[in-house]
Amino acid sequence: MDACFSAFDKDGDGFLNIEEFDGICKGLFRNDRGIVYSLDVHTLKHIFNIFDTKKDGLIDRQEFTMCWNKWIKTIIRPVNIFLIIDVQNDFISGSLNISNCSAQQNGLEVIEPINHLLDTVNFDSVFYSFDWHPIDHISFIENLSLRPLDSSSQIKADNAKLYDTVIFEGSPKIKQRLWPKHCVQDSWGAQLYKDLKVVDNAVKIYKGTISDVDSYSVFWDNKKLTQTTLGTQLAQLNATDIYVCGLAYDVCVGATVADALSIGYRTILIDDCCRGVDLNDIEKTKNHVVKNHGVIAQSHEIKTMVEGRDRRPELGYKLALEIEKSMEKENSKEKENYK
Repeated sequence: MDACFSAFDKDGDGFLNIEEFDGICKGLFRNDRGIVYSLDVHTLKHIFNIFDTKKDGLIDRQEFTMCWNKWIKTIIRPVNIFLIIDVQNDFISGSLNISNCSAQQNGLEVIEPINHLLDTVNFDSVFYSFDWHPIDHISFIENLSLRPLDSSSQIKADNAKLYDTVIFEGSPKIKQRLWPKHCVQDSWGAQLYKDLKVVDNAVKIYKGTISDVDSYSVFWDNKKLTQTTLGTQLAQLNATDIYVCGLAYDVCVGATVADALSIGYRTILIDDCCRGVDLNDIEKTKNHVVKNHGVIAQSHEIKTMVEGRDRRPELGYKLALEIEKSMEKENSKEKENYK
C-alpha cells in the first residue's frame, strides 16, 4: 500500500491530487493487452470525492488506507462466483421450451459456452439454480381455477391464455404471468439438461418452491417475502463479483441480475450464455445492467476478467458507489447516536 501511494504521489507532497489519483485508475482499469479504460471526468471526480473524506481536494495516507482496503484490494483480488440459472430440461426441450416463445431462441445454445467456461475458468465457487415448483404452483395455467382472480384483473379466467398476466386475490394482490406446467419437483423436466457439466463442490439453489408465489430471482420470491439460501452463502464466501447466465434471459436471469445489482454485487451478465423469451424484454434486461453499473460481456472475455487481467471501470465505479452508501449509513448512525 505505502509503495503504491508513493509511486503515484508524483510531486512527493504526501498527498494524492485528482491527477495523481487518475494515474492509479489508469493502472487499475485496463484490459489484458494493456489498453487503458479511461474514466470520464464525472466518474473520476465522483470516485475521488468518495475517498476524499476530509473534502480538502486531496487524499492523504489515512484516506488512502481506506481506499486501498475497501476499493483497490477488491478490484485486484475479487471473489468470483459463477451463477448458472435454470438450465433445465423443460426450458430446453420440455413443456416450456423457450424456442416456442416470441423470441424463438434455442436454450440448447447456452450449453457449449457454459461448459467451456466451467472447463477453462477458475471461479471461486459455482452455483446452479433450479426452478423447483410444487404441482399446484400459482404460475401454471393449468392451475388457474385453483385460486380466485381479483376483480382488478383485466384478463378473466375464462379467456386467459398462455403468457397472459393476471391478478389473483390476496393481501397483497398477486400479479402473475401464466406459464405451462414446468419444472415440477423431482420430475424429468426439473433436472439439469443432460449435457450441462456439473462440477464437483458446486452449490445447488432451489427456488419457486412455495405454491402461492412465483420466484424468478435466485435471491428472492417475486414478492420479496422469502429468501433462498443464495444471499447467505454468498456472504459466507465474501463474494464480490457475480457472473450470471442461463435461462431465461429476460425472466429468471434478468430478475437475478437486478437483485444482484441492488444488493451491491459487482455483476457481469454473460450475454452469449443466455437465451430468452421476448426480444424487447431482453433489451430491457441489458439496459438495466448498463444503467446500474454492471457489465455485459461475452464468454470469451470472462477468463481474463476472472484472472484480473481485464479490469472494467464500470465494476470499479459500482464498488465505489456501494462504499459511498455504506459510509453514508455509518455517518447517519453516528448522528443518531449523538441525538
